[in-house]
Amino acid sequence: MNWKKKITLGAATLIALVSLSTPVLADENAKQTEDASTKFLTLSKEPILSIPEEFPSQFKYDSGVDIAYPEDGVKGIFVTGYSAGGSKLDSLVKMVNETELNSMVVDVKDDHGNMMMPLGSDNELINSSTQDVVDPEKFMNTMQENDIYPIARIVVFKDTKLATDRPDLSFTKDGEVWKNGRKESFVNPYEKEVWDYNVEVARQAAKLGFKDIQFDYVRFPEGFENRDEELNYSRGEYADSDLNNTKQRVEAVTDFVAYAKQELQAYDVDVSVDIFGYAATLEETPGIGQNFSRISENVDVISSMIYPSHWGVGSLGIDRPDLEPYSVVDKYMEHENTIFEQLGEKAPVSRPWLQDFTASYLGSGYYKQYGAEEVQEQIRALNEHGVNEFLLWNAGNVYSEGAQYSFD
Repeated sequence: MNWKKKITLGAATLIALVSLSTPVLADENAKQTEDASTKFLTLSKEPILSIPEEFPSQFKYDSGVDIAYPEDGVKGIFVTGYSAGGSKLDSLVKMVNETELNSMVVDVKDDHGNMMMPLGSDNELINSSTQDVVDPEKFMNTMQENDIYPIARIVVFKDTKLATDRPDLSFTKDGEVWKNGRKESFVNPYEKEVWDYNVEVARQAAKLGFKDIQFDYVRFPEGFENRDEELNYSRGEYADSDLNNTKQRVEAVTDFVAYAKQELQAYDVDVSVDIFGYAATLEETPGIGQNFSRISENVDVISSMIYPSHWGVGSLGIDRPDLEPYSVVDKYMEHENTIFEQLGEKAPVSRPWLQDFTASYLGSGYYKQYGAEEVQEQIRALNEHGVNEFLLWNAGNVYSEGAQYSFD
């Protein structure tokens, strides 16, 4: 599919071009040339104007926010919109300032589809989903004053708010918007309007001063291969594809990432994507549409979620993964590095998500209490594989104190 912006020639323009290609005789009494020949104008269907592969830096949007990319690489923490807009931000800033941490990943569009701050968009659906939780100017001033690198987290296809407002952009069953077991709804990755909606959120976040746009939930719902034929939804421009359902999902997800990267070139931001760690161990995921290699070659940064708690019993050759944080990361990185070697110059920066929470829901004997030692063991494994960037996840934004964040 060709999603690049095009400016096509109108019929009148073509006529004018054809007229100009034929000589006009000044002498109205001149005889027609006996050996006159027909000349053809060659037309091209390629775009006359399109966004270049490398956007000239002098034409990129300047948000006025001057925060440089960390010299030692991004070492960040996740921050909810409520933490970013409340008193908790002070303690998180203090923690970053007193450690080797240097970055914050902040919810701009959260897991429900809510915008956590005014974005200044003209899109009515975006504005109707906006909550005035974070004062973006105040927040960005805090980031600048403390030299903290700001990353905007934008949850893409898990979006209960948009699905409810626009069922035609979602998946339905028996006339109702479909929900998963956690009562969450997704919007349809095949729909170009959904792409543009999220790119507009990203564009406005970049204007606010965020230096990295991190897209999360860039996928179909988990287990979608078991219900793809029973739900009602549009396949958009993919409907006539000869690919099977799995391949179509991979195409849609990959195309969105490539499209977003292209559309955001003018805003001087890196584009990153969160992806399941297990996606790197498969050619492609059958249900959710994630192909690790193809997504990786279309982004600046890939952030694999390699939390030990998220691997099943026996995964990566480890009996109970949550009990062995170092081994999980060590084994995972063997897969990722193999893919990056194959990608060569197209390989993005690796910036994995690491676990700084206790997964007691796994049950007795299958989880352990996570603290500074478990966090730094994951980081040590990364460093030994040549990766010095990472992000720490704790949904409550309570992070372990005393962890070692660098092993140089």
